[in-house]
Amino acid sequence: MTNPAARPFASLAVHAGQDSDPTPGAVIPPIHMSTTFAQDGIGGLRGGYEYGRSGNPTRTALETQLAAIEHGEHALSFSSGLAAEDALLRAVLKPGDEVLLGSDVYGGTYRLLARVLGPWGVTLRVVDMSDLDAVAASLEERPARILWVETPSNPLLKVSDIAGLARLGHAAGALVVVDNTFATPALQQPLALGADVVVHSTTKYLGGHSDVVGGALVTNDAELAEAARFLQFAVGAVSSPFDAWLTTRGIKTLGVRMQRHSENGHAVANFLAGHERVAAVYYPGLSAHPGHDIARTQMSGFGGIVSLALADQAAARRFAESTRLFTLAESLGGVESLVNYPDAMTHASVRGTELAVPVEVVRLSVGIEDADDLVADLDAALAAI
Repeated sequence: MTNPAARPFASLAVHAGQDSDPTPGAVIPPIHMSTTFAQDGIGGLRGGYEYGRSGNPTRTALETQLAAIEHGEHALSFSSGLAAEDALLRAVLKPGDEVLLGSDVYGGTYRLLARVLGPWGVTLRVVDMSDLDAVAASLEERPARILWVETPSNPLLKVSDIAGLARLGHAAGALVVVDNTFATPALQQPLALGADVVVHSTTKYLGGHSDVVGGALVTNDAELAEAARFLQFAVGAVSSPFDAWLTTRGIKTLGVRMQRHSENGHAVANFLAGHERVAAVYYPGLSAHPGHDIARTQMSGFGGIVSLALADQAAARRFAESTRLFTLAESLGGVESLVNYPDAMTHASVRGTELAVPVEVVRLSVGIEDADDLVADLDAALAAI
């Protein structure tokens, strides 16, 4: 693709890494399932490919696409979002280093840091990343090697000022990492706002159809990318060719899907905000959301994740078990709508910690179905509690 950096997002999502097959001219590149590649003499690699763990043309195509849509120089694709996070953390950290973590994050990220890397001497502290003064004070108290940001956060949809955090983190010598899973590059570009690394669970919106597990990291730092690439090869948590192809296919429609997710998310949030049985609604598209103004400056849309608080734990559980169009399930970001009870599902690993999710909170992943149909389903579920 000619001068890809000059292309708008929608064009990059469709065309980056997707050169037609040179022999038959197939518009869609084939899936290269081979685990090994012929050499033209010992060490004479064709295109740099020798073995499936070290490289595969289908995975290369996905990594090219990921770098393009995040406006980064380097991208790596992994078998899961946590595999991507693990490679990044081990590429950067050594025993005694500390990670400054947001107070509302995916439970798996906390578990990875606290229970997997913790015994190896990595420590973590928690701070409200939406409060720049609190972050500045925490960094002044003790420097951190990594500033780890989720925005919007999971599941309370807190919005953090990426540019402001990048300035604070860099002044303190920290690497600034942004988990862009909720917003996706269709709505938010963290590298352009000063972040050093973007991480994704590509399982979610990028794949977009709840049929492939994957993860990615994107950066402009060549040295960091090389260190992470070594771990990708040495540990082997790589995307399979078919998983890479499914993710690439999903990314091609990301722009139009995120537009519909955002439209439906806004409709659902507005309905819930006016319902007498809903105690609170967490959605950055609402003007009453404390991070709304920041979200407007760094996001082009507000996405399809909406969380709500009900009267108590019993009401939250009854509501989550009463929807019909919203399926009670883990994960998010697919075309179908899902309902999740974080305390007992996605965030069970942070129960009893300072990251614990309030027991009255339910998270919705609003899909691309008819908005009125979704609202009617939620209305009926609220009537059942």
